[in-house]
Amino acid sequence: MNTTNITKDLGVTDGRVPPVVLAGAAWLAQSVVSRKRGGALARTAGAALGVASLTLAGASAADFARRRTTVDPRVPDASTLVTSGVNAVTRNPMYVGLVGVLVARAVARRSVLALAPAAAVAYLLHTRQIPAEEEALAEKFGTEYADYLTDVPRWLDSRSVEAVRTLVEERLG
Repeated sequence: MNTTNITKDLGVTDGRVPPVVLAGAAWLAQSVVSRKRGGALARTAGAALGVASLTLAGASAADFARRRTTVDPRVPDASTLVTSGVNAVTRNPMYVGLVGVLVARAVARRSVLALAPAAAVAYLLHTRQIPAEEEALAEKFGTEYADYLTDVPRWLDSRSVEAVRTLVEERLG
């Protein structure tokens, strides 16, 4: 079997593996390196982190759908620059959510080794996927995107905490 066909079938473009494929591989790797389950506290903490991560990613995906812009990272042809909601907390809420689910699984298993696949996914997203997307967005949205880069972190930082406070205040009135 030709490796070019395999990578094409998996959606690999320019050396970038689709995030869903990365997540699936990391999930399998976690299963290999850690077969144990943690106790009730670890499972509860993992579940809470997992729910928060899925909520973050889901809210962003829903916002993209409402605005009729793409969520497919292989086709960076965004029609709208989404900067509100959870995208005001992090520029990559879907990726933060994806990595968060993998970290949650490691926590639920009480396994430091199971964190390695999550770290590998974060590294590949940070060094391969996100820079390509940022380049396309900068080209398409210019100064509007440059301002967004300045105001909102790629992952999470102290600005994220302030953005969450603002979101909560807006929602609660």
